Amino acid sequence: MTKPAKIAVVGAGNMGEAIIIGLLKSGVYSPQDLRVVEAIESRRKYITETYHIECVDLKDAVTFANASIIAVEPRHLEEVLEQIKPALTNVKVLISIVAGVMLDTYRKHLPKDIAVVRVIPNVTCMVREAMIGICPSANTTKEQLETVKSILGQLGQVLLLDEKQLNSITGFVGSGPAYVSVMIEAMADAGVRLGISKDKSLLMAAQTMLGTAKLVVETKEHPAKIKDRVTTPGGITAEGLLELEKGGLRATIISAISKAAEKTEAVGKQSR
Repeated sequence: MTKPAKIAVVGAGNMGEAIIIGLLKSGVYSPQDLRVVEAIESRRKYITETYHIECVDLKDAVTFANASIIAVEPRHLEEVLEQIKPALTNVKVLISIVAGVMLDTYRKHLPKDIAVVRVIPNVTCMVREAMIGICPSANTTKEQLETVKSILGQLGQVLLLDEKQLNSITGFVGSGPAYVSVMIEAMADAGVRLGISKDKSLLMAAQTMLGTAKLVVETKEHPAKIKDRVTTPGGITAEGLLELEKGGLRATIISAISKAAEKTEAVGKQSR
């Protein structure tokens, strides 16, 4: 088995921690393969005590790593890039999960030979079922791209996209777990209303969502075809679907994703 890449996670917030959890769960990576950079002292203590990963400063982390995952807020990015410059070489690769920030921004702050791969993941990295969109900078080598795919492939499915598509998918890949969670919660609330306990309702709602998603992914069938399998003329499901249409569920979901994409674009412009 090929030795795994050494990884630095710069920023141990919700997404940074989700990536750490997923990598450790993969069995490919151990705490010794990772270094974490975190500004908040209490958070550093938590990461070290919980995952047994060493927290170090930026320069040491990037020097250690083959691939550094940048998981900071956009407002902190420029400062981070300036600090890590001395530790970067053209054989290392930066993986950025900073929402909305285009590759051009990295070109302005880094030497021209430094490879950067923009990534849109989500918190389901922690259960290794994430959908992950990626776009490499033009100077990323085939070997560097394969390294990134190998790392992220431990966290879910990886899809290569044009950069212009990344901001769009942030609205449903990055933010998607929040929307799906609302739907699961609503289904569970309906179960409670019908007299089923909350814990059982949540389990049934979540498993129904999981099973349906797995059916779409594994069979590659259009969701409409699966819907038609469940729906009989004049039946129970048809009655429920009518209520969803009355409530404008489709339009609301489309609008939510579109608004999130617009917000991502606005955040990106602020960081340029």
